[in-house]
Amino acid sequence: RVRSDSAWMVPEPELGLVLGEHGHPVAVTIGNDVSSRDIEGANPLYIPQAKIFAGACAIGPALAVPESWDAAFPIRLRITDSSGKELFAGETSTARMKRSPRELAAWLVRDNPVPPGSVLLTGTGLVPPDEYTLEPGHTVAIEIEGIGTLVNTVAA
Repeated sequence: RVRSDSAWMVPEPELGLVLGEHGHPVAVTIGNDVSSRDIEGANPLYIPQAKIFAGACAIGPALAVPESWDAAFPIRLRITDSSGKELFAGETSTARMKRSPRELAAWLVRDNPVPPGSVLLTGTGLVPPDEYTLEPGHTVAIEIEGIGTLVNTVAA
């Protein structure tokens, strides 16, 4: 959903790492990490409010165990309005990430208790241009090969 106190909301398509015992990745999924860019940009201390709110994150549609944890995952994002008109489309790959999924997981659990079953969203850097904002009725579809497509309709 979008926040009522934000004028600039964007989806962030991300690979999700499902963590097992001791923070070791055991599966992958898709995450839609919705963020309020105007709240985030107002002050770095506001990042929790910009990223953690009711309806800010969707995960799914399935879990997959990759054959290789070193393989890249192509990620595609498509946003349409309520009539089906495409508003944005883009793609990226986890190959562009500076750190590997295993390295990210290791940093998360470094001197930090994280329960098994937690999902770590890895980030991807694929977001719509600055002039775009999510609005109620928009549909966000995130596809990651080998996992499926996560589809969400934005609510107020």
